[in-house]
Amino acid sequence: MKASFRFSASFFFFIIFLIIFISSQISKVNSQGSSTDSCNSNLQLKSEILFDTTSFHCLTVWNQQDYILRYMRTDTNVWSYVLSAPNTNSYIAMGFSEKGKMVGSTAIVGWVSNDGTATMKKYFLGGQSPNQVLPDEGNLQLVNFTSSVVAENSRIYLAFQLNTEMPSNRLIYSVGPSGMLPSTADYRLTEHQDHTSTSLDYNTGQSETKTLYANLRRSHGLLNMFGWGILMPIGVMAARYLRQYDPIWFYSHITIQSLGFILGFAGVISGLVLNSRLQNNVNRHKGLGIFILLLGCLQAIAILVRPDKESKIRKYWNWYHYITGRVLILLATINVFYGIHLGNAGSSWKAGFSVVLVILFITALMLEIRMWKRK
Repeated sequence: MKASFRFSASFFFFIIFLIIFISSQISKVNSQGSSTDSCNSNLQLKSEILFDTTSFHCLTVWNQQDYILRYMRTDTNVWSYVLSAPNTNSYIAMGFSEKGKMVGSTAIVGWVSNDGTATMKKYFLGGQSPNQVLPDEGNLQLVNFTSSVVAENSRIYLAFQLNTEMPSNRLIYSVGPSGMLPSTADYRLTEHQDHTSTSLDYNTGQSETKTLYANLRRSHGLLNMFGWGILMPIGVMAARYLRQYDPIWFYSHITIQSLGFILGFAGVISGLVLNSRLQNNVNRHKGLGIFILLLGCLQAIAILVRPDKESKIRKYWNWYHYITGRVLILLATINVFYGIHLGNAGSSWKAGFSVVLVILFITALMLEIRMWKRK
C-alpha cells in the first residue's frame, strides 16, 4: 500500500528530463528567425528611407532578437539611426536612458499594423504602468519630416534623426507582444515582451550589453539553482537509495536538504531585493519562488512533528513528505529555467543546469535499477 503512493525516483527525474527537452526545443524555435538583413551590405529597400544611409556604422545590438542598428552623425547636431528587427506583428522600440534604466528614459517606437499602416511615436517612460508611458513626451528632439517605418522582407526598419550634440550612449531595446499593437485611439503601449540594456561607444561602433546589478542577479540564480534545483534532488536520492546504511542515510538526507533550504532561502531573499531595485514585472517567477519557499518551510516543520515508526499516522506523514518534496523540486526546476529565460542569462546557464540534471537523472535511473534487482 505504501509503495503505491510513493513516487518512483526514476519517473520523477524523467519528468525533469522532459522539461529540459521541451525547453531546448522552445529555444530552438525561438532562435529560428528569417534574418534578411546584414551589416555586410548596404540597405537596399524598395521603400525609401528619408536620409542617406550609405556610410553608416552598422552592428548587431541584440543577438537574441536579431536587432541591427545603423547610425551616424550626419550633421553638426544631427544623429541618424536605422533600427532593423524581425517583423513579428509587434512594436519595436529603441530607448535613450541616462542611467541605463527603462523608467525615466525616452523611446522611439515603431510598428506596422495589419492594414499596412506604419506608425512611429515618441514615448516617455515615467513608470511601469501603461498610463505612465506617455506618447509624444520625452526629452528627445526628432528632426521633422525625416522619420519613417518600413516593413520589407519580413523585417521592420525604424529610421529617425535626433537633433542633439551628443545622444545618450545607454540604449535600451525592446519588443512588444505579438499581435498587440497600440490603437490609434490613445496609442497606449502594452508591456514589452522582452528588452535589453546596452552601452554604445559612438566612436568605435562597439556595443555591449549592460546588466544592472549583475552580481546580485548571478547570486540569485546560483543560490536557487544549487539550493532548490541540485541539492534537493540529491537529498531525495540519498533518502531513497542509501536506506541500507542506517542511520547514515537519514543524517545525509537531513544535512543535504538543510543546506539546500538555506541556499534556496537566501536565493529567494536576494530575488526579492533584486525585484525591489529593478522594479520589473516578474510576478509569476516571484510568486512561484515564494510558493517553493513555503513548501520548503512546511517540509522543515514536518520533520519536527514526525510521528514514530509505530504510529498509525506515520504512513500518511510519509505520503505528505514524499509528495511535497517532489512537487517542490519539480516546481523549482521549472522556475530555475524560467528565471534563466527572464534574466536573459544565455544558453550557457541553461546548458549547465541541464547537464547537471541529466547526470542526476542517469544516476537515479542506475540506482533505481540496482534497487529493483536487489528486491
